[in-house]
Amino acid sequence: MNKPFTILFLCTGNSCRSQMAEGWAKHFGGDRFKIQSAGIETHGKNPRAIAVMKEAGVDISGQESTKVTDQMLDDADLVVTVCGHADEHCPVLPPGTKKEHWPLEDPAKATGTEEEIMDQFRASRDDIKQRVQDLLSRYENATTRD
Repeated sequence: MNKPFTILFLCTGNSCRSQMAEGWAKHFGGDRFKIQSAGIETHGKNPRAIAVMKEAGVDISGQESTKVTDQMLDDADLVVTVCGHADEHCPVLPPGTKKEHWPLEDPAKATGTEEEIMDQFRASRDDIKQRVQDLLSRYENATTRD
């Protein structure tokens, strides 16, 4: 039996960028894809990431901040690392698993007024949205594994 193409977004703490990517991918991918996100470690979810996604009409408040497991890696057809640290510390992937790296700035490191920080989060959200739409269109007709 075929299973949907599985994408795992991997970040350092699974609190912000990978959470936004998971939210967008679920929003645009529907049931054609199985979407997960995880971190090398877990830092909890960033409230600003939840807020800017909500502004865009995507609710990620129910997503979990999860530490990556061997099972998640085994299930993934594609692993997308969304920060340099996760890319450098990405566990060894099973044979046949594709990997892609997105060198995204961490909006959680933004400084300035609350509005300036939120603008960084919005810029990240919009960048990730574009990348996810491109990614899903490239893998739209990907063959699934049995």
